[in-house]
Amino acid sequence: MPEQIKGPLQKIQHVMYAGASGDFNPLHTDDDFAKAVGMKDGVIAHGMLIMGFVGQAITDWIPRKYLKKFGVRFSGMTKPGNTISITGTVVDKRVENSENIISCEVVARDENGDVKIKGHFEAALPVKGYVQK
Repeated sequence: MPEQIKGPLQKIQHVMYAGASGDFNPLHTDDDFAKAVGMKDGVIAHGMLIMGFVGQAITDWIPRKYLKKFGVRFSGMTKPGNTISITGTVVDKRVENSENIISCEVVARDENGDVKIKGHFEAALPVKGYVQK
């Protein structure tokens, strides 16, 4: 999977995501609140925003109609100013129920190499030469 870069993240993206998702937890939008609850640098990004970036990187590579499974584990907080690099690797190929299945691992890291998300997805690829309607 080709590397995809997102960022640097801006605080306005946190507010826009809050509006889109309905998650207005001030930990993601209010620096004073975030600092008061122990986030020394202020707000952090919604984990689901970063997961969305990962999902977009996957579906930019493989059309969504072929995606069978997608799951992630959140590993670290993402802050405004971070640039996220998303990479993926095919770890298994198999035939299952007459489908060509690939299993892949995906990782989102910040500019320092700190892991933010580790994930896994599976996709059923079309048979070469077959055009699906």
